[in-house]
Amino acid sequence: MPLTLYLATAGLLDLSLSFLAEVIAFIVMIAILARWVYPRILAAAEARQRQVAGELAAAQRAREEAEQRLKDAEAKLQEARAQASEVMEGANRLAEQLRADGRARAEEDAKRIIENARRDIEAEREKALDSVRAQVADLVVAAAERVVGESLDLTRQRQLIERAIQEVTSDGRGRG
Repeated sequence: MPLTLYLATAGLLDLSLSFLAEVIAFIVMIAILARWVYPRILAAAEARQRQVAGELAAAQRAREEAEQRLKDAEAKLQEARAQASEVMEGANRLAEQLRADGRARAEEDAKRIIENARRDIEAEREKALDSVRAQVADLVVAAAERVVGESLDLTRQRQLIERAIQEVTSDGRGRG
């Protein structure tokens, strides 16, 4: 028994005119789809694929740009850190120099103050010596008046005073 007859008797294949029309309509439809629809679908799919590939390439470029910007930012950060370190070192050197200058100025001021104090002491010493000399001169005149018993004239007093001062001064300097 041939296969078509077996299928026909089994009820699986009914070879009627409607079946043949359906098969022809299916083949025509596939031809129409293959001629006009599939090329458009394929073109749209290829365009979409090109668009996705372009977007992927743009994303890759953007990623590379971002990585480059990150490297640039890190380099700038390192440079800024180096500059900050240099500024800090400069500030430390300046502070040390200012401290040294301050110490030097303080030492100079101290030396100047000590020198002024020495001058003041010497001036006071001279004043004291002059005062002592004047008192000694007065005492010498008083003693001379008592010894002599009379008052000396002014010129004679001056001469005696000058001689007494010279003697006291020469004795005082020879000892001190």
